[in-house]
Order: sequence, then structure tokens, then C-alpha cells
Amino acid sequence: MRTFRTVRSMPVLATVVAMAAGALVTLTPTPAHAAGAALPFTSVEAEAASGTGTRIGPDHTQGALASEASGRQAVRLASGQRVEFTVPRAANAVNVAYSVPDGQSGSLDVYVNGQKLAKSIPVTAKYSYVDTPWIPGAKTHHFYDNARLPLGQNLQPGDKVALQAANVQVTVDVADFEQVAAAAGKPAGAVSVTDKGADPGGQGDSTQAFREAIAAARGGVVWIPPGEYRLTSSLNGVQDVTLQGAGHWHSVVRTSRFIDQSSSSGNVHIKDFAVIGEVTERVDSNPDNFVNGSLGPGSSVSGMWLQHLKVGLWLLGNNDNLVVENNRFLDMTADGLNLNGNARGVRVRNNFLRNQGDDALAMWSLYAPDTNSSFENNTITQPNLANGIAIYGGTDITVRNNLISDTNALGSGIAISNQKFLDPFHPLAGTITVDGNTLVRTGAMNPNWNHPMGALRVDSYDSAIEAQVRITNTTVTDSPYSAFEFVSGSGRGFAAKNITVDGATVKGAGTVVVQAETPGAATFRDVTATGVGAAGVYNCPYPSGSGTFTLTDGGGNTGWNSTWSDCSTWPQPGQGNPDPDPGRNLAKGRPATATGSQDVYTPGKAVDGDPNTYWESANHAFPQSLTVDLGAREAVRRLVLKLPPQAAWQAHTQTLSVQGSADGSAWSTVVAAKDHRFDPASGNTVTVPLPAGTNLRHLRLHVTANTGWPAAQFSEVEAYLS
Repeated sequence: MRTFRTVRSMPVLATVVAMAAGALVTLTPTPAHAAGAALPFTSVEAEAASGTGTRIGPDHTQGALASEASGRQAVRLASGQRVEFTVPRAANAVNVAYSVPDGQSGSLDVYVNGQKLAKSIPVTAKYSYVDTPWIPGAKTHHFYDNARLPLGQNLQPGDKVALQAANVQVTVDVADFEQVAAAAGKPAGAVSVTDKGADPGGQGDSTQAFREAIAAARGGVVWIPPGEYRLTSSLNGVQDVTLQGAGHWHSVVRTSRFIDQSSSSGNVHIKDFAVIGEVTERVDSNPDNFVNGSLGPGSSVSGMWLQHLKVGLWLLGNNDNLVVENNRFLDMTADGLNLNGNARGVRVRNNFLRNQGDDALAMWSLYAPDTNSSFENNTITQPNLANGIAIYGGTDITVRNNLISDTNALGSGIAISNQKFLDPFHPLAGTITVDGNTLVRTGAMNPNWNHPMGALRVDSYDSAIEAQVRITNTTVTDSPYSAFEFVSGSGRGFAAKNITVDGATVKGAGTVVVQAETPGAATFRDVTATGVGAAGVYNCPYPSGSGTFTLTDGGGNTGWNSTWSDCSTWPQPGQGNPDPDPGRNLAKGRPATATGSQDVYTPGKAVDGDPNTYWESANHAFPQSLTVDLGAREAVRRLVLKLPPQAAWQAHTQTLSVQGSADGSAWSTVVAAKDHRFDPASGNTVTVPLPAGTNLRHLRLHVTANTGWPAAQFSEVEAYLS
């Protein structure tokens, strides 16, 4: 039996380089409609560079170092070994994603065109190896970290930058090359934090200076000049003010709690500096966030570098029409950003997020629904304990043109979910638009479920999907498991319905294109698939007998017309659809429906494999019928119909016909109506031969009379090929 369980945390234009099939691939977002953010840097994978280290991966195994790497591969350097990158663009700075063994630290020496720089890149495990034992299924994770270095010179495409491990083993994942602009100047009339006593050398406590500058600049600009500033406590009462730096490579604030306030009148604009914290473990009761609470209506956050925090922005209260754009979120121990209810008209766009410890971007409609808000044109890579984007409830939400790659345990690329975690929760409502997203190597094995999560998941976890879910223009590339998953993650069989999938391209799915595990319905149009590992469709709603998941072919679908043959097993990546046991019962565990049922005697009891449980139709209401979806067209030759074998069941006769259908709509009579006697002396079992040539997917027993009870009754309906 499958177990479903997940736990949610509680509050207190450049070229992007990716790895696909072992080759260096460039993805160039140019127009606004392209997937992903327009980024001011170019990323190059270490495994695509030259050097003396050892490549690790690819690996999708939870807890493996390569599984958290970009492209699921990286390069391990022993002390003295190096990896050498060819610079892909004009650059004067580099950021490196790396990992060192737990408890260790050291440095990466940097060589430019063979010349060693005076400065090295410090590397440390201080911010890595996070444990969250209160989250079921979690293992030690968050293996990687990021460190940046101005190179002190302007490099051109084709120049060489080598990183060499010094006195510690370093696994290098990816390097980001960037041309950093010179520091911006102070805006006219701005109040500088240094004029209020802030220390740009980072030694003194600048908290009070920031507070005084904010108070003095009401209606204007607080200027944060180049330098490093240390804050020892959070800021509050921030409203009607702009906080502006000289650029996030130049103005740096060192604090783990920047703004913590429950309300604000708004008009707060935060831009162009870095906030780098010292969060080394995830403590959900601590507000270790860049922003915790509210910035108020009409606010914005842009051009920020946010790193080593628990959460970038955990937003509560009034944040109407907030815009969060052009930021970098790196190395959070939990979410990058979470709209924790009551978000109205919020736009989160053109951000880059790497190595988040929970959902990279989330909307969670707790206490009040998130409404008319969107995540658009964001680039998300390597969330290591949850989803790239998660929508938990909300009304009229949009997820558009995002590029998401390399999800790890407990996560899909995109999750559209009614998982509530707490009450009062506001389920999905209105229209949920999921458009133009590209998902690369997304989806993961869920250790709580013991089966995989798809690249894009629609999850009726705590209630049925009543919203209209519109999934359009999706590209799924190299999913380790399925492309589209429809599930009730609690295992309670709530319906995932009102779903359309239009215009999708699936280029490599380890198992199936569609993984349907709960009752419901979806229509697919113009979905093309290549490189499918096992079968086109896995259609096995859980719990057994909870209902059917109806896939409607709207036309234009190619490359995924086969169905996984055995609901008692999970397809494994690349294994193909195994030849089924020719002697198996085709109806066992398959979705069953009926014209009616009495009390607890539901249709699923007739296909659960237990002869002591049974379906009973509504009483005194003949005719009645029971329908079983076999999942694919089958050459059924024999039915075995049973009633409970106990002697308490007296012999009686049911009059029934057998009907069949290929699509569940057009039906034909396979066996005409006939009396069938069930007798405890012969096990209360009846065999019904089917004529040669019978080929059906949907099997229906149409009952018009029962001499022993005023209802149709079956404890087991079994279907066989011979």
C-alpha cells in the first residue's frame, strides 16, 4: 500500500548554460515570452570544462552529492587539482557553486590565463549539510554553497579561468561569469547611512544608523554607499522610503534578519545591494529572513543579492501590488519566497534562484487567499528539498515562462496543489494558468510515498480540484520519472479534475508521460513525446475503487499512446512496459464505478481482491450496472463473478448482460442478458465466457434482477485473457 505524507515549513540578457545528455547547451532567452529570466551572467558547468579533477554523476539518488548539482553532475577536485573554464563572455567577476566535505573549509586558488591572482575564493561547509528531522523523508541535504570574487580585470570570451583546490577537497558545480558595472552614485537628496554613523568597514554595529537614516528619509531615499555594513537586529517601521545601494557587488549588508514587521503603509522600495546572512541551520521558529512580514502596498524589491538566510521573503499581511524582480536568491535553508496568504496583485518576475532548501517560489493561501498574483520568467535551479514552484491554494494564479531545473527529493518542477498544512486554508479557485514553462530534469522520488513525483504535479491533497487548471505550452526535458502527475497526495482519493493540457513537448521521460493516481479528468491536446522510458500512461487511481481518472484525447497527441499494464508495480526509468502475466486478473485494482451503491458497499469492493467484501447497488432500483476500466483495450475471454463464499449467502440468481466499450462512451452488448445462479455449494462463483474477437477497455455488468436481494451484488469481478 502506498503511504502519502508531506510536511510544510511553518512561518514565524545573457546566455544561460545548462547540461543535457552530457553536452554543453546554451539557452538564450531574448524576448520576454521565453522561459526563464534575462540574466546578467553566463553559467558554465564544471563538467563541460577541462581539468584534472574527477567528474561525478549523473545521479538522481537522494543524499548523493551529484544529485544536488546542476545537470546532476559536477567535478571533484583533490587538493592541487584544478578545473579550467573558457570564459564565454566579457566578464570581470565570477561566482562559483561548490561543495566541500562536512566540517571542512579551505580555498580555491584562481588563475587567469595562467597567472595566479592574489585573492582566492574561500570555501566552507559552514552553510551546508542541513538536517531537518521534523520533515518526513528528509535526509541531510543542501550540500552546495556559492562564493563570489571580483577578478580585478576585464576578461574577454576565450580567456581562461582556472580554479585549483588548496588544502581541501572541493567539488565544483558551476561558474557564473559576469561583467559587473561600476558602483552607482548617490542619488540627489538621499540620506546616507554613513552620515548617520554606519561603518562601511563592517566592524561596528550599523543598526541604529540604518534606523535613523530610514526615519530621516521618509518620502525619499536612504543611500547605502559601497562597503560592508553589519546589522545586529532587524529593522521595522519601514514605510514610504527607498533603500538603495550602489549595486549588489558593491554595497553589502551583513545580517540574517533585515526587515521584520507585521504591517506597513507601503511604498517601500528596496534595490541594488546585497543582504548576506549567517544562517547555518534551519530553525522555523526564527524569522531569519530578508523580509519577514509586510512591506505594504505598492512596494518593490529589485536588483538584490540575497544569500545565507532561512527565507528570502516570507510575506504576510498587506503586500498589494508588490513587485519582486531582477534579484538573486542563493543558498536559503528554506524557501526563496513565500506569499503566505493575502497576496493581491503580486508580481514575482525575472529572478534567479539557486540552492533553496524548500520550495524556491511558493504561494500558500493560509488565512486569506492569494489572488491575481503571478510567478513569471524566473530561472530556478536546484531546490534540494521541495518544488521549484509551488502553488498551495489561491484564486486566479499565474505561473508563466519559468525555467526550472534539477529538483531533488520531495519535489516537482511545478506543483499545483490543494495541500493545506494548516487551517484556515483557501483551496485553488478561479483559473490557474500554467503557461510557457520549461522543466529540465525535474521530478524526484518521494521517500514518503515510495514512488516518484512528476515534473509537473497537480495534487488534490486535502480536497478536490475545483478550479480550472489550464496547462499550456509546456516543455519537459529529461524528467527522471513522469512528465505530468495527477495525485491526491494524502492518499484519500480526492478528484483532480477540470484540467486541460495543451501544446506540450516531452523530450525524455524516464517512466511515463502521464502518471494518474487519483480519480479525476484531464484533456490533452497537441502533446508530443519522444524518449519515453516505460509507457505513455500510468492510470491507477488510489485507493483502489475510489473512481476513475479519465484522459480525454483532444487530438494532436503523439508518442505516448501505450498504457502501463500492471497497477501492482511501479514503472522504473527506462525499463519499458513489461509483458504482463497472461494469467492475471485484468480487473483487480482497476477503477470501478456504478449506477449506485448501498451504504459502505462501494464499487471498489468488487475489484479489491477480497471475496469477503462486496458491492451492492441501490436497493429496489433495477436496472443497475457496475463498470470497470481495464486501463487499455484487452482481448477478454472469460469473466469470473463472485459473491462472498460464506454459507450465510443463500443460493440465488442474478439476471445480467455483459457490455463493452473502447472509450467509455459507445457501448455494445458482448453477452446477452441471461440468468446466472450463485450457489454457496460451488463457492458462490459464476464463470461467463466471452466470444472470440472481444476486445474492450471498459467492462460493464448490467443487472436487471436478483432473486436473493432487491439489488445487484458482486464481491469480485474478475476478467481473464483465457
